[in-house]
Amino acid sequence: MSPLPSTLPAIVRTRVRAAVRRRPAPDPVGPEHRGLVLRLISLLLQYPDAELLAARPTVAASVATLPESPTRTELAAFTDWFTTADPDTPPRHYVDMFDLRRRSSLYLTYYLHGDTRRRGMALLTLAQRYRAAGWDIDGGELPDHLPVVLEFAALTGPGAGEAPLRQHRRGIQLIHRALTDAGSPYRHVLAALLTLLPPPTEEDGRAVAELAAEGPPNEDVGLDPYAGGLFAPPGTFVPPAPAPPTTVEGHR
Repeated sequence: MSPLPSTLPAIVRTRVRAAVRRRPAPDPVGPEHRGLVLRLISLLLQYPDAELLAARPTVAASVATLPESPTRTELAAFTDWFTTADPDTPPRHYVDMFDLRRRSSLYLTYYLHGDTRRRGMALLTLAQRYRAAGWDIDGGELPDHLPVVLEFAALTGPGAGEAPLRQHRRGIQLIHRALTDAGSPYRHVLAALLTLLPPPTEEDGRAVAELAAEGPPNEDVGLDPYAGGLFAPPGTFVPPAPAPPTTVEGHR
């Protein structure tokens, strides 16, 4: 990029540079399928209980109806494993990947704010965004749980609805990186989601590498007044409540 003239006001130069860096989000599946894809990803990132395991053929069939695209390829790679695995395997693997490992936790504000006071405020802001759009998650999950964020995006649309996904792109990328390092089939689900988000910038790459090396911010005191005691001490595993169910045709 050529240097901008110094005669331009600083705020204009800043906005122009930001506009040049900001690339439009791709739409590999087309607008008519985008909501379905977001719902499928939300569904596949929920705990694989007996109902979801029973619906595996329906889910795989829904993936097969998508147009040929990198998104479909990634989701099909996951459902190939998901539909053929022994019924006991996906639940165990899910808990190992998402509940017992902080580096692949599905709670997005953790990657941005860690265990700090700011995380509590970020959760409140996200919940207020949902209420302003007329959506109530009924307290079944924290508002930053990725399946919940995906369901909001599917319901509200690619503009405001997908804003939380774009805001937490680096966290999503870090989850994908951790799952890839672990050799988890769930890496394909995160890869499918990343195909729907704006491509990463060089700054994103540096930030994700730093986050992977150093971890999120940490602050072990003063959390309860901001989050109502929602955060466990570091290293403590608290099983999350199940996310609100997402359905596809044939799976209720």
